[in-house]
Amino acid sequence: MGEIRWATKEYTDEEIYSILDPVVREWFKRKFKSFTPPQRYAIVEIHKGENVLISSPTGSGKTLSAFLAIISELISLGRKGELEDKIYCVYVSPLRALNNDIRRNLEEPLAEIKRVAQELGEEIPEIRVAVRTSDTTSYEKSKMVKKPPHILITTPESLAIALNAPKFRERLKDTMWVIVDEVHALAENKRGSHLALTLERLRELTGEDFVRIGLSATIHPLEEVAKFVFGFENGKPRPGLIVDVSFAKRTKITVESVVEDLVYTPADVLSQALYRRIGELVKNRKTTLIFTNTRSGTERVVYHLKKMFPEWADKIEAHHSSLSREVRLEVEERLKRGELKIIVSSTSLELGIDIGSIDLVILIGSPKSVNRALQRIGRAGHRLHEVSEGVILALDRDDLVEVTVLAHNARNRRLDRIRIPKNPLDVLVQHVLGMALERVWDVNEAYNVVRRAYPFKDLPFEDFMNVLKYLAGEYAGLEEKKVYAKIWLEDGKFGKRGKMTRAIYYMNTGTIPDEAKIDVFTVDKRYIGTVEEEFAEHLMPGDIFVLAGRTYEFVKSRGNRIYVIPREGAKPTIPSWFSEMLPLSFDLALDIQRFRREVKSLLSNKRAKSFLIKKYRIDEVTAKAILSYFREQAKYSIIPDDETVLVEAVRDRNVVKYFFHTLVGRRANDALSRAFAYIISKKKRCNVGVAITDNGFMLKVPEDKALTQEEILELFKLENLRETLKRALDNTELLKRRFRHVANRGLLVLRRYMGREKSLSRQQMNAQTLLNFLKKNYPDFPLLKEVYREIMEDKMDVENAELFLRWIRDGKIRVIIREHEYPSPFAFNLEVVGASDVVLMEDRRELIKQLHQKIMAIISDIT
Repeated sequence: MGEIRWATKEYTDEEIYSILDPVVREWFKRKFKSFTPPQRYAIVEIHKGENVLISSPTGSGKTLSAFLAIISELISLGRKGELEDKIYCVYVSPLRALNNDIRRNLEEPLAEIKRVAQELGEEIPEIRVAVRTSDTTSYEKSKMVKKPPHILITTPESLAIALNAPKFRERLKDTMWVIVDEVHALAENKRGSHLALTLERLRELTGEDFVRIGLSATIHPLEEVAKFVFGFENGKPRPGLIVDVSFAKRTKITVESVVEDLVYTPADVLSQALYRRIGELVKNRKTTLIFTNTRSGTERVVYHLKKMFPEWADKIEAHHSSLSREVRLEVEERLKRGELKIIVSSTSLELGIDIGSIDLVILIGSPKSVNRALQRIGRAGHRLHEVSEGVILALDRDDLVEVTVLAHNARNRRLDRIRIPKNPLDVLVQHVLGMALERVWDVNEAYNVVRRAYPFKDLPFEDFMNVLKYLAGEYAGLEEKKVYAKIWLEDGKFGKRGKMTRAIYYMNTGTIPDEAKIDVFTVDKRYIGTVEEEFAEHLMPGDIFVLAGRTYEFVKSRGNRIYVIPREGAKPTIPSWFSEMLPLSFDLALDIQRFRREVKSLLSNKRAKSFLIKKYRIDEVTAKAILSYFREQAKYSIIPDDETVLVEAVRDRNVVKYFFHTLVGRRANDALSRAFAYIISKKKRCNVGVAITDNGFMLKVPEDKALTQEEILELFKLENLRETLKRALDNTELLKRRFRHVANRGLLVLRRYMGREKSLSRQQMNAQTLLNFLKKNYPDFPLLKEVYREIMEDKMDVENAELFLRWIRDGKIRVIIREHEYPSPFAFNLEVVGASDVVLMEDRRELIKQLHQKIMAIISDIT
């Protein structure tokens, strides 16, 4: 039995009722008619003490699946007079907003159960529920120590701090159940790695295993997610059950092209058509949720909808992470009360906040991953028997191809694999310090605790020791830089050091970096405005961008300032919306490559259109648009697919542009393009311009530095991609900014000290100084190692980029190089990204239109 298994037994009502306390049973019978699928598989197993991972759609009763057996046990204990003042169950959610929801969702049934008990003449004690987050006052916290809740609701960060609060920690000793909600929002990032370690430290405190229950929306592969939730014991995954009822709810997904002709329709006409179509779709619906992929997009859509439909203006709202908490809460409340007709969100409503009933989800543009599409569309038809209906509106031809494949995969449940970070050392630093605050540890014993957490199961001992040595102040020269020892380490043991250590830990724990606004000044110190840090990460000297309607050239950065030179009329090299874009998943990218090959084989077939309509469930307009797009590409050049990479060289005035059609998603293309650009710049001694999309990348060099065919093919033979990338990252804004994040998490640069906040600018300066010092003196320093790992593995996708290059080296994919007068149709979007900004959306469309006319003229000459 000691392994992870798939739940196959669906329990009957009688079997479930038989394990419930009589009062709880009576309440459930009165309130609900019967059990939902996740409840049928999970409740009895949780009662038996099995670890369980439940993957099921929104509105399928998974939260109650987790809580019902627990509530029942607590009430039984109470009736026997055995319910003590201690925490029995910890519920962890990444969303603070969700915590209040859960409290409401728990307190209501508990009050109802109490009433049922009174009617039955039974006496049951109160089951206490409390929330502990960063918003909880110290008065409330001290009350919790005196009279702890039986069920504690908290966030990953607050649980880590609670583990180190000497008095409160005692209250956690008897934890029997831990519920982790929204696992899909945690597993792929450092908050998840942080929580995984917290749970292993809690396991160390309880002395025996507690039952772990993970709740997740659509996610894949579930076996790996289960290992993440359950953790490891003695080098093997802890046993448990996977309850996969993610397909219990029916979804209906349609894809539409907003206009018949996505090339020649002017921007204003396309925009009108988009909002008109949205109007038609929502007219007879009560509430529609619209997802855009960027915050700026959300604001734009709300603005236009209010203008076009004044009769709904007060019932249209935006919801995204840049809005204040108060504004967001007010919008959520209005949504729950059914007062809104349309709500537009970027990503903030993907997660499980209970948002009442929504009867349609519209996605403007591709959501870039099947899992995300299913999650967004799953927000419609909140109850299990309702169909979740979603419409994806495509705005250009690449988007149309992408969403056709994405919708097909979603209908056939072909999900994208998630990636769980491996050994994030900055997160480890926090926990090692947290452990040192608890007691004196034996090094090997602590190492084994850490390796029980799934993200750290393969942690090399050497890395663990280097983290200890750093915290113990064994890297000479750091003290002069005001980085002091926080633990002592001797004779194979370690413990805390200094009075300030506890305060440092409390004030600086957590993994979410402080979002910085970067001030932009001209070189002569005139203030212009701010850009987001994520945008600043992409800047290279010589880059041109738009701010407040004017163009500027990036020169250098200092602390949290960047310096620029005004460049009137220059074309931007980096679009301002780049940082917000969602990246296409690698798995979906490969499926689009296969789709390209399939369509290529159909081009001469008379029945091509009807085949596509039938197989991919698209309408005639969409099928025609895809076929004409592919025919143009085939006539002018070749169609790159899963067996062919096309590289086209286009001479344009005094530069040569190379379009690499590597459809592997933007994260892998980021890795490839930076490495290739670095090799070329070193070899040719020139600056290389870079533009990236999900479908490929463009490199631009001066005409006298043009590459030969051999030099292009040589790039693909690159064997040490990671090493090359590491060198390419040197001195980039990306490395400087990310190093501050890692240094913050790894307590090298403190965000708060002696009760005072350090300004971000000051933190950035300190981080910069330390980065230069470490690169020179300790190239293997754990946090330096981590910043390269984070950039290459989490931000970029170096693993899949390596895999792709290996396929080319092994001859599975061939590289074809063509010289063209103009970029081919498949390269239009790349050409445009390299040429203009979305502020000038009209110009983008105009540029594509002109390119298209030139190519159509060439094609008609050929035919």
